Amino acid sequence: MSLLFRLTRPLLFALPPEEAHEATLKALERGLYARDMAADPAALTVNVAGLTFPNPIGIAAGFDKDARVPAAVLGLGCGFAEIGTVTPRPQSGNPKPRVFRLPADRGVINRLGFNNGGHAAALARLARRPANGIVGVNIGANKDTTDRTADYVKGIETFYEVASYFTVNISSPNTPGLRDLQAPAALDELLSRVMAARAEQVASGKPQRPVFVKIAPDVAMDDLPAITERLTAHNVDAIAVSNTTLARNGLNDANRKEGGGLSGRPLFRRATVVLARVHQMMQGGIPLIGIGGIDSPKTALEKIEAGATLIQLYTGLIYEGPQLIGSIKRHLADTVKREGATSITELTGRRAADWAARDPAS
Repeated sequence: MSLLFRLTRPLLFALPPEEAHEATLKALERGLYARDMAADPAALTVNVAGLTFPNPIGIAAGFDKDARVPAAVLGLGCGFAEIGTVTPRPQSGNPKPRVFRLPADRGVINRLGFNNGGHAAALARLARRPANGIVGVNIGANKDTTDRTADYVKGIETFYEVASYFTVNISSPNTPGLRDLQAPAALDELLSRVMAARAEQVASGKPQRPVFVKIAPDVAMDDLPAITERLTAHNVDAIAVSNTTLARNGLNDANRKEGGGLSGRPLFRRATVVLARVHQMMQGGIPLIGIGGIDSPKTALEKIEAGATLIQLYTGLIYEGPQLIGSIKRHLADTVKREGATSITELTGRRAADWAARDPAS
């Protein structure tokens, strides 16, 4: 933990979580952060769906919902940024308070409910940004929409010119019924329409943008084969595993009974077991993005060894600070060298069988 973060964290933790998050975004908007100016080691370069990532680390959706700081995220040393989740119309989300720190467990519970400023505001910001670096757009549906799939199609159409890739978020526990879209029949309809929308853009002469799908860690293990089979059938370009969990195993903090999705260290085991099982089902055929509980160089490497090609952080940064990004990169590069490999991708999935055999709930 850097000296600067050691000094500022007590000030941020003295604020309610949402106010601390807003203060962080404002600091990044004003350029008040330490830039990572060093070139990434070649061993950390990752190629996914035609995109070349200088390193496999990103910050998960929810951090920059409205495309306010993608340049700053890249400037911190991330290999890519992802904005959203963004919905067609602005929405305020669920009533406050709706974000709760769990310091005793190094976790966070949120029930934000896709609060964001809508497509138009995010599009305007992305259209103004310099055309450098990989910036994905995480798309979702408005809570009160009558056709959720149509909202995802609007996301593809709206952001096609400015998105490096899309993430179809059907994994949040805070929009009622959203996770129902993971059921095979609903997933078929959703992806058929999303991929058709992409095909229309390609037919008009535009490049093919990758489409990723983000699933929940609370999927019943017996349902995973059917879900992965549908994702394969629709030729998705990557699968993100996973969002927050509704499980509350082994928590100690006073806020543990708050409703919403749990992220951070308590999510690591569950999300990593699901990741490893999906990796085995995919047999390496579709790249995976490992999310959930990464708060150290060690857990970042474990996520890759369980099957991730790319990884995303969020809650770990709240407790460890932005220097975590550089620490992870150094550890990954050192591990590649120590193992006699040439690329971090050679370590992807090498311990998937061990992780897949574990109980996600213990």
